[in-house]
This record gives sequence, C-alpha cells and structure tokens, in this order.
Amino acid sequence: GSKNLKNFCITWIVVCIALCVILPYQLLLRNQDQSTIFERSNNSLDMIEMSGFICGYISCVFYLGSRFPQLYKNFRRRSTEGTSYLLFALAMLGNCTYGLSLILKMPATESFRALYLLHHLPWLIGSLGVLFLDIFVTVQFILYRQHKERQSGLVALEVEPLLVNEETA
Repeated sequence: GSKNLKNFCITWIVVCIALCVILPYQLLLRNQDQSTIFERSNNSLDMIEMSGFICGYISCVFYLGSRFPQLYKNFRRRSTEGTSYLLFALAMLGNCTYGLSLILKMPATESFRALYLLHHLPWLIGSLGVLFLDIFVTVQFILYRQHKERQSGLVALEVEPLLVNEETA
C-alpha cells in the first residue's frame, strides 16, 4: 500500500513537471507560428490543442478516480461517519451546473455539434461522471444513516436495565 502510494505520487509529480515544462514551450512556439502567419487546416490539431486534450483526459481519469476510495471506504465500514455531505452536495451542484453550461452552450447548427462535443468530451465526462458517482455517495449517506439509527436503537435497548423499580414492587 505505502510503496504503491509513493510510486503514484512520484509518477504524478513527474507528469506535472513535464506538463509545466512542455505547455509553456508550446505556447512560445504557437506565438512564433502566429507571427509568421502559418496557415493550418481547420481539421488538424496542433500540439497545444493535443496537450489540452491530454490534460483534459488525465484530469477526467483522476477526477473520476477521486470518488472510488471514498465509496469503497464507506462500503467497507457501512458508515459515512466523518465524511462531509456538504462537500459532496456542493460538488454535485458545481458539476451539474458546469456540465449543463457545456451542453447549453452547444452550437445550434448540426454540423458543429459533433465537433463541439468531441472538443469538450473530457470535461463533460469528468463533470457528469463525478456527478453520477456522487449520487452513489448520497445513496450511501441515506442507507448508512438508517442503518446507524437501527443500530443505535438496539444499543439503547441493550443498555436499559431489564428490571425497573423491582424493589418497590
């Protein structure tokens, strides 16, 4: 567990450093290309756009992956104790409005819709996918709250004395 976490962190740091070096370099190249009036095809993707897609998909994977540890921990413990539902509720509202903003901003013409969806797909998957996973967290809050109420009722019954005021009878 600890070794895997260490390897993951090192890999993540290397990816972030690489992106921090590559993206500014690509921006400089893009500015030089624009100054020489470089003509490119509308259908081709330049390195900056491709880097944006790669970052978008990496973000999507990590963002979706961020919910699974909490879902699994809640499932194993059969409890959501110590987890802030407000955090998940606000994240759900944010992801819902972000996903809707991308959908509502979709071009009216049919020919541009497919290209628009393709260009925004990683962010749509990220926001709406995490919204879907947060619904499962909400279900866990509901199920485990009822489970906790049932268990606390049983514990209270076990703690109460069986014979009350027997001495006076």
